[in-house]
Amino acid sequence: MTDPDALFREIVAGHFLPGPPQDIGVAVSGGGDSLALLHILAEIARTEALGLRVVTVDHGLRPAARDEAEKVGEQARALGLDHDILTWTGWNGEGNLQDQARRARYRLLAEWARLHGLRTVALGHTAEDQAETFLMRLARSAGTDGLSGMAVRRREGSVTFVRPLLDQRRTALRGYLERKGIAWIDDPSNEDDRFERIRIRKALDELSGLGITVSAISETARNIASVRSTLAWYSFSEAQKLVRIEAGDIVMARAGFRMLQPEIARRLLIQALLWVSGAEYAPRRRSLAMALEAVRSGTGMTLHGCHISLDQSDVRITREAGAVAGLTARQGQHWDGRWLLIGPWFDGAGIRALGEDGLAQCPDWRGAGLPFRSLAGYPSIWQGDRLVAAPHAGFGEGWTAKLLRDGDAFFSALLAH
Repeated sequence: MTDPDALFREIVAGHFLPGPPQDIGVAVSGGGDSLALLHILAEIARTEALGLRVVTVDHGLRPAARDEAEKVGEQARALGLDHDILTWTGWNGEGNLQDQARRARYRLLAEWARLHGLRTVALGHTAEDQAETFLMRLARSAGTDGLSGMAVRRREGSVTFVRPLLDQRRTALRGYLERKGIAWIDDPSNEDDRFERIRIRKALDELSGLGITVSAISETARNIASVRSTLAWYSFSEAQKLVRIEAGDIVMARAGFRMLQPEIARRLLIQALLWVSGAEYAPRRRSLAMALEAVRSGTGMTLHGCHISLDQSDVRITREAGAVAGLTARQGQHWDGRWLLIGPWFDGAGIRALGEDGLAQCPDWRGAGLPFRSLAGYPSIWQGDRLVAAPHAGFGEGWTAKLLRDGDAFFSALLAH
């Protein structure tokens, strides 16, 4: 008979081994799923070259949350592992609480991992989490990307989040903990019907009688994820032929873009907008459809903090000057999340968008080879109202602008899930 605990170890180890010795982070809330992951990884680490560091995010939303985080720390230390608590204080009572908490959690975990030199963080999501996510996105009429569910691996900058239990059932993991005599914490918010995920979780019990089970939904998400991977590859392949980077602009061959299948064109345009703007999420589907129609009709438009323009041969996506008009930065700071200006800094110098006023002080801007509208959204050095340097417009000596998101980041993002 197969040992279920050994099977868990084999499944989880397969996401990290074989490979060179590494340290990984383990995000543990104290609930059954993440606590089971912690103990499975601790068993693996006893015989393999795998170092572990544990972290808990306290969202500060319940009085008991801090005590629960401390209890995770006790379990971690009993296993001989370091444990850190990260606290989120960003909730102001407005907007979607669970969405904001999720975004904050990933941001805090990524920052924590980088601080400790960890390239990988393990998460305890299960098949139930996958099924719930699928149904939530289905209710929003999601497309292929949304219905492919959560990816087993997700990259956030230099940190990769891994979900080694994504195909495992919650009941099986609790069975593992019970066999080990390990107690877990049940979050009372998991019974709060105010949250969409909890309502979906309860609806799953009713759907299972119709054959719409957690396993069936998870398998469907995997099937759609395979389709998504295929679309991503074709998007990447077409981008290699059509896209070039000019300074901080994305430029696509217009004739080739018009020949693309609609879904591939949509993906290229989304990634261009994200790369230029630095936005976390894509535009809404309706807005994107309008932008694609504007490209087909040759009119262009402004969207997502970017301007889409066309000439006889190209489609150009550039930063909208109005979107960065109020942004400022000082020496050593990144401007607009993607530029670092290097030069002979002095007191009183600062960075802001070049704008029309700045371009009026650049008599040779046409020689730079970039359109007026593009240059207006590029960084420049000012002292009060006096333009000191505009590297992209050929004004001012000794200054350069380093692009922090290069072309490789654009192309590789097309393949990322």
